[in-house]
Amino acid sequence: MIIKHIDFFDPGKIADSGQAFRIHQIDEKHTELVAFGRYLQIAELGAGDYAFSCDEDEFGKLWHSYFDLDRDYLQIVRNTDASDTFLHDAISFGEGIRILKQDIFETVISYIISQRRSIPSITTCVDRLSELLGDRIDIPKLEDPFVEPIKKEYYAFPTVKQASLVSAEALNGIGAGYRTPYILSAIEDFRSVKLSPEAMSDLSDDELYKALTGMYGVGVKVANCVMLFGFGRTGRFPVDVWIKRIEDRYYRGYFDASRYPETAGILQQFMFYYIRKGGITS
Repeated sequence: MIIKHIDFFDPGKIADSGQAFRIHQIDEKHTELVAFGRYLQIAELGAGDYAFSCDEDEFGKLWHSYFDLDRDYLQIVRNTDASDTFLHDAISFGEGIRILKQDIFETVISYIISQRRSIPSITTCVDRLSELLGDRIDIPKLEDPFVEPIKKEYYAFPTVKQASLVSAEALNGIGAGYRTPYILSAIEDFRSVKLSPEAMSDLSDDELYKALTGMYGVGVKVANCVMLFGFGRTGRFPVDVWIKRIEDRYYRGYFDASRYPETAGILQQFMFYYIRKGGITS
């Protein structure tokens, strides 16, 4: 266990912000997640202090980057348009949300699965895929201030090699539905190294967007989500039905994301969380 003081950090809100599907709030003070083949639990201790169920080495190698801890979110807030009352209300409501830097292959497959689905059904399908093909995760011994995990067993998201063994029948069996051929095509793109996370990371935003939208079944929204949550391209601004509702209601049909070329995606998360979690009262 290690303890860290982190400003502008709320694991519960991050878990409930819809950007990742294997991070869950256990109770008001505890959040758990599975990523990179590891289980992590976070306990809120108060006054900006948090306990993490890992050692210093693991935190530095995995979770520091995963939680985007090198970025000054308070400065981002200061640099927003002071006259945009809706945006500032959204930021205030979602204070503590950070953009997660997720595994690229998992993010691609998860967001292909996400098309036209609710977050609970996406989570179920991703979990079933992990249980079907991924390795079982050894849960570290958890003592105070941690609590019992939600489930008894956790599985890592499958590697490209493991995912390559899946059949269309198996994907249909876990509820992938019409997305099955899209998932199989994406797996083959990564297996054949037609798409490489390392090479894709070196592409410009325009080149990366073109590569992603060139995949079978990947459209504009999924591509932008993958760029934001997998590649850390925080200037991307995914638009779904929730964001479109905000644009129509508060921005005369269009939010000008170009005003925030490096941080539009971060602001989008505040807006998305605000409208979904009932912060809007008028």
